[in-house]
Amino acid sequence: MKRKYFGTNGIRGVVGEQINDTFISQISASIASCMIDKGPMIIGSDSRKSSPKLKDIITASFQAQGIEVIDIGVVPTPLVQFAVPILRAETGIMVTASHNPPEFNGIKVIDCDGIEISIQKQIQIEKTFENEDFSVIQGNEKQKSTRMDLSREYIDQILSLVDVESIQKAKLSAVVDGGNGVGSLITPYLLRELGVKVTSVNCQLDGNFPGRGVEPTPEKLTTISNISSNVGADFSIAHDGDADRAIFGDNAGEVHFGDKSIALFEKWILSQSSNKKFVTPISSSSIMVDVIEEIGGEIIWTPVGCIYVSRMMIEKNCILGGEENGGLFYGPHQSVRDGMMAAALMAEILANSDKKLNKLLDEFPKYFQKKTKIKCPNTIKEEVMNHILSNIEQAEDIITIDGIKLFFLDGWTLIRPSGTEPIFRIFVESSTSEKAESLMKRGINLVSEAIQSVSG
Repeated sequence: MKRKYFGTNGIRGVVGEQINDTFISQISASIASCMIDKGPMIIGSDSRKSSPKLKDIITASFQAQGIEVIDIGVVPTPLVQFAVPILRAETGIMVTASHNPPEFNGIKVIDCDGIEISIQKQIQIEKTFENEDFSVIQGNEKQKSTRMDLSREYIDQILSLVDVESIQKAKLSAVVDGGNGVGSLITPYLLRELGVKVTSVNCQLDGNFPGRGVEPTPEKLTTISNISSNVGADFSIAHDGDADRAIFGDNAGEVHFGDKSIALFEKWILSQSSNKKFVTPISSSSIMVDVIEEIGGEIIWTPVGCIYVSRMMIEKNCILGGEENGGLFYGPHQSVRDGMMAAALMAEILANSDKKLNKLLDEFPKYFQKKTKIKCPNTIKEEVMNHILSNIEQAEDIITIDGIKLFFLDGWTLIRPSGTEPIFRIFVESSTSEKAESLMKRGINLVSEAIQSVSG
């Protein structure tokens, strides 16, 4: 189902352009109009400079429809997702643009179970907005707005799910890079309660994100890499803007892409559980498959997007999910990405292992990935996909739940049409750089030939 305003994770855009006062007011009124029981609604926001004003506009739009609003402050997205079911609210709104640059902002809409609303509900809200089928209460019937701090309850739940005594005895040390975002308000304090000696970096809230930017990619995390080496930290952790993701560095100072840390969680948690099902998007690394095969588990693929992972975990009764971008979903806590929960679980793994983090991560096979994109008019994407499917040769397996993923003896190729741009994205992975390059050439040829054939 195609959406006009909602993307992979909520609604986002440049403030003053797509995200302006009128749009936010009307889309908020549309969300409120689609609520069945009319409240209450939980709202939180990240540290962006535009967030306070947007939060006020959203609050007013809900109040105008007689809906009680509970404001839990400047918090990580997972805390809003935690608060909604705890307070038995009908809806939650997180004002954030996650890892986008500071000029962006937006909203994530949370359902009553703490997971982002379904695609069907997103479509319903968009139709309400397009048809201007929303209303406001006239007169003095506005509901109240309540302020509440749930950070203590949130931290306590995380502490209840890890081996606090073992972590405290291990006397670990960590470097925490908050990225000037809201993870700075929770992770350093959570780890200190676990007895971890914390060195904080970029943990002052600043909506311009001056420290290293919002997106915690390894190439932007040289500061925590150097500090970890200098202070002899056992691990380092960096969050994105709303702290639903976590990227880890090891004791040697090397910062790793999310696929390796997620694989470590997968191996450690599922090997000790009778429930060995693991949920992950179709774009995930072969490392995830290697771990599942090693522990005798089952991997469940989803389309790309955290909402699909969360919903699949609930549907299949899974305790763990993960994304290669550093998103860890731990069901006993909540079936959503949670960077703070990931931090506590990493401390538990290291406290109960006789190996350092670099040695634990070195045990996984090394894969090489490449990505590219090819221009393609939106009008012929479906025909191009059909042409590709009918002209595939020598693939060991094919999965089509989100684009086309082709498994070969020397790796895999994923071909996905963009939902927002006139392009096809091509992802490949193999055990060597040369094999990955060969797979990429084959993928490019496959897509290019299909576009040329369909275009005539």
